[in-house]
Amino acid sequence: MRYGGVMERYDVIILGSGLVGLTLGIALESAGLRVAAIDAMPPERALDADFDGRASAIASASWRMLETLGIAADLRPHGCAIHRIEVRDGLQRNALDFTTAPDDDPLGTMVENRILRRVIHDRAGHCKNLVRYAPVRVTDQTRDDRGTTVSLDTGVVLSAPLIVVAEGRNSESRAKAGIRIAQWRYDHTAIISAFDHTRPHNNIAHEIFYPAGPFALLPLHPGTRSALVWTVSAKDAPGIIALSDRAFLHEIEKKSGGLLGKASLAAPRSSYPLGFHHTARITAQRLALVGDAGHGIHPIAGQGLNLGFRDAAALAEVLIDGARTGLDLGDVQLLERYERWRSIDALSVAMATDTLTRLFGISGRPASAIRRLGLGAVQRIAPLKQFFMSEARGETGALPRLLQGAAV
Repeated sequence: MRYGGVMERYDVIILGSGLVGLTLGIALESAGLRVAAIDAMPPERALDADFDGRASAIASASWRMLETLGIAADLRPHGCAIHRIEVRDGLQRNALDFTTAPDDDPLGTMVENRILRRVIHDRAGHCKNLVRYAPVRVTDQTRDDRGTTVSLDTGVVLSAPLIVVAEGRNSESRAKAGIRIAQWRYDHTAIISAFDHTRPHNNIAHEIFYPAGPFALLPLHPGTRSALVWTVSAKDAPGIIALSDRAFLHEIEKKSGGLLGKASLAAPRSSYPLGFHHTARITAQRLALVGDAGHGIHPIAGQGLNLGFRDAAALAEVLIDGARTGLDLGDVQLLERYERWRSIDALSVAMATDTLTRLFGISGRPASAIRRLGLGAVQRIAPLKQFFMSEARGETGALPRLLQGAAV
């Protein structure tokens, strides 16, 4: 952490040093760029074991980026590969399954967020040209034809050709830039926890759809522990959180149909309100948005963090290519390239998850019959099934070099 001085000059200033923002900083620094990462949260708070009880499914393409950046090696002992996903409408016997070949990449790797955050912070600490300012607050920022400046409450002023906003879904910088946003709340809350079970998960993720929302069981390390993401109606969430441990575990076993045997809690319960937001654009004058600052989706497909990693990989490639050709990193040509590259993919995933959320939320036998017919069709049509598996791996579209496992 550094403070003091009249003016600190960088190639890129990143506002927010969460998982996506700090990964972007590491990628840029690895190519020789000088980067400042600013955050209002004390680092010790972000690294506290109780700060974020969630776990993330890191798609195979995202994992290749983490390998290239020297992050995955320390994650590997804690990660759990997903080799099969089973999707059910309720507790129907025949599931739609996505199963990898023995010699193929996994569909994703489950890692607890607290571990992911710690490893990324540790890797950033070894980047000599990535300077982190935290905890600090931004008191002023300017963007004009000549460049950008960011003033901190410590008296430090930073300057750079470009500001990257990675502040999350409630970004103040996005609002100040006048970027319009479409957003709505789902009448849903996600109940998050983890539990041990008597039957091994065998690296299988289960997604069970109920009218109130999906009930997801996600394999964790070791083989008899799973993460829980249980979507419930907002009005029911307080009651579920207030259940005794015994009653809560009974509900888990009931909703899972006994797939994993007897359950015992391995983590506290927490809850998150669910919503959708998507910005009209992801760039402005000398400014780019990444991750939740630009888009937030329902966790129904587990793609939220991966969308952010795809933003980081694309923006890193655009900026590094620009630096090598001597362009101003805030040049409109570079920002337009990033906008074109990411806007369609992000919107497509966002709308697909919203559609799935609404489709599986329709109650009644006719709707259930249609859903089961659709799941059966995907199971039988090999090219369609392969497409969904490629989407889960994050391997569709024009992949940035980092997502292919190559240095930029």
